[in-house]
Amino acid sequence: MKQLFAAFFLTAFSLLAQAQNPGLPDFTELVEKHGAAVVNVSTTQTARASGRGALPFPFDENDPMYEFFRRFIPRQPGMPGFPGAPREFESRSLGSGFIVSADGYILTNAHVVEAADEIVVRLTDKRELKARVIGADKRTDVALIKIEASGLPTVRLGDPGVLKVGEWVVAIGSPFGFDNSVTAGIVSAKGRSLPQESYVPFIQTDVAVNPGNSGGPLFNLKGEVVGINSQIYSRSGGFMGISFAIPIDVAMEVQAQLRATGKVSRGRIGVVIQEVSKDLAESFGLKQATGAAVSAVEKGGPADQAGVEPGDVILAFDGKTVSSSSDLPRMVGATRPGSKVSMQLWRQGARKEVAVVIGEIPDEGPPARSTRGARPAERAANRLGLVVSELTADQKRELKVSGGLVIDDVRNNAVRSDLRPGDIILALISRGESTEIKSVDQFNRLLAQFDKSANVTLLVRRGDQQTFVTIKGFADRRAE
Repeated sequence: MKQLFAAFFLTAFSLLAQAQNPGLPDFTELVEKHGAAVVNVSTTQTARASGRGALPFPFDENDPMYEFFRRFIPRQPGMPGFPGAPREFESRSLGSGFIVSADGYILTNAHVVEAADEIVVRLTDKRELKARVIGADKRTDVALIKIEASGLPTVRLGDPGVLKVGEWVVAIGSPFGFDNSVTAGIVSAKGRSLPQESYVPFIQTDVAVNPGNSGGPLFNLKGEVVGINSQIYSRSGGFMGISFAIPIDVAMEVQAQLRATGKVSRGRIGVVIQEVSKDLAESFGLKQATGAAVSAVEKGGPADQAGVEPGDVILAFDGKTVSSSSDLPRMVGATRPGSKVSMQLWRQGARKEVAVVIGEIPDEGPPARSTRGARPAERAANRLGLVVSELTADQKRELKVSGGLVIDDVRNNAVRSDLRPGDIILALISRGESTEIKSVDQFNRLLAQFDKSANVTLLVRRGDQQTFVTIKGFADRRAE
């Protein structure tokens, strides 16, 4: 009886200890169940040597053989970059992907299959099948490819919306060509905005991702795909603890359009926006730093036709709150072109509702054009430490503005901002009121109304872009 009681006590104590200290998760069942749906994607491109010594090896830098050749194989005549070398040769690269339907549709990254002459998919059962590109979207880096097969294993899709920071996640892919390699880590952050990536709220993780992992799935502990591994932040070219995945809901919206039409159609309203900082919110008369500040409106564009003006702050789009400026491109981009939606604006200290008909983003945008201002003259600076002058008639015509002042010089480091010579001051905003700048005298009279500790915001044009610049306090030091 005592032995039975002791055994019961030890078992209960062991279960209690496990509950209090569960330890690291076990990923073995997840990999066994879902690893077969992850594939290796190998591409071949015909590269052309541009001249002698231009291309030392017939391998892409992401190819696992590149480093081996660089270190151990001396270059010989006939290899690319040497006299007599062929002008064209094959370049190979590797990536990953995962099967989303049993009839052979596979998701991967657009950069994995870009410019590929041939795509070969290798399954875990060692079969190698040629694939064709159904469509690719560079803006989200999502591509849909197809192999001719049936009865294939597929992944289960999860909801990135319920993913929590600190939650365990698993990546399966082919880093450096090592098929079905498994790495694990946690979600470091959600909704990350990266430079030049306006349409993807990235999932940041510390899962080890290296060249060859691109296009592979990111799993949660339920065995559901929550993202596509796409990018790493690195100074060395290899993993340094920060990787980014495209949320699977974003990818599936893209693949649905790619499967239906082979391309992705996105909405646009024709505005240039920036984040509303605490200082900008104060200038606009907003109680909270929220929304997207409109610094420029495309003439004749959807927003212009709806009555949106520079200086407006977009607080809501189609009934959804715009918490930060990065929210708006995703909301607009996901809206079907031609549809009519409502936007809530903050203008001159009050809310305003407008209706906008969504346009469509063209495939190619016009190249940026640079506009230079006049050179400084030897004149006194104003209260902000700026030397300004009025635009000439030719400058106004070129810039398509009715007024504005060009900054000729910034003196004595009096202005604690990133204003620079050549910037065009279009308007001054304070306490929610915007005043268009027409002349130097008018600008100086406006500045004279503020005390030294006041904050003012200027609407500034730099090249083809417009932005808001907030200045904290006045210098009141005029350069002699």
